[in-house]
Amino acid sequence: MLSLLQLIRHRGRNRFCVLWARACRTEAAQIVELAVTLPLLMVLVVGIYDFGQAFNLKQKLAGAAREGARFAANQSTGDLSNPSPASLLAVRDVVDSYLKANNVNDLGLATASPLPPTNWSWTFPGTGTTCIDSIGNSKQFTMIVNRGFSFNVTSGGNTVTVEATQVTLSYPYQWQFNRVIKLVVGSASYAATSCIATSAAMQNLN
Repeated sequence: MLSLLQLIRHRGRNRFCVLWARACRTEAAQIVELAVTLPLLMVLVVGIYDFGQAFNLKQKLAGAAREGARFAANQSTGDLSNPSPASLLAVRDVVDSYLKANNVNDLGLATASPLPPTNWSWTFPGTGTTCIDSIGNSKQFTMIVNRGFSFNVTSGGNTVTVEATQVTLSYPYQWQFNRVIKLVVGSASYAATSCIATSAAMQNLN
């Protein structure tokens, strides 16, 4: 027969073995791993999609700015003294048509009237959500047509100043990534909307 001390040791070993076996079980390990990795996976997937959408939008805006600059460079400057020059309204319509053809919300550009000019530069204000530009200013969608833009070209040791027209677009982009990052880190400091800016210049032909 086992002595009392041996019986206690035997039961203690059995209890330890049972606890150790339970601790080594892995049935719920996948659930724990999923709980840890799912937020990171969501951030990764949404981040890739979101930045892809932003890049796609910038490409479309760049195309619209090029079309606007190409068209504006062929327009006469004879009507620029008018409050709402027809040549600038035509540029607005070209850019607006390009945006709509590429399924981009024009944010009221189709009916926008130019603000009073500054040094041959006209601003068409849009509507919608405000965004934060590269220097921290809050602004809405805008299109700027600068008929007095110039740049220098050097050829054969000679520098020539080229008179051109520049079209600049600044468009608010709503980041979907913002909603996910708040769930993960619980912070509201991430900028939900950013300004995507692009511009194009074309030598004046008139």
